[in-house]
Amino acid sequence: MYAINFYSHFYDDQLRNRRKTATIRLGDKSDKYRKGELVWITVGRKYGPRQKLFTAIIDSVEVKPIDDLSPRDVERENPEFRRVDEVVSLLTQVYNRPVTLQDTVTVVHFSDVAE
Repeated sequence: MYAINFYSHFYDDQLRNRRKTATIRLGDKSDKYRKGELVWITVGRKYGPRQKLFTAIIDSVEVKPIDDLSPRDVERENPEFRRVDEVVSLLTQVYNRPVTLQDTVTVVHFSDVAE
């Protein structure tokens, strides 16, 4: 089983309430995430303890420049976001480096699997 991990201080509430249904990762991660895979959605620090929140299925994986993100991609990444520049700002914080509209991202859409 694979996991998609999130830093809890950014996403914990949105994930627990199933409001976040996509993740936008910097770079081409199409070799790491595959449509139809079951994954654990977890929160926690890198190289630290993590908590499994739920099991999800990957609905789609898209690689594109940030500038090509759709409003749906933006909202599913963070239901409080409406603009691509908000995603750029978030990715700059998460990856601790400047991110531009020309950077490539992977958008992974996922759905909760009831157990």
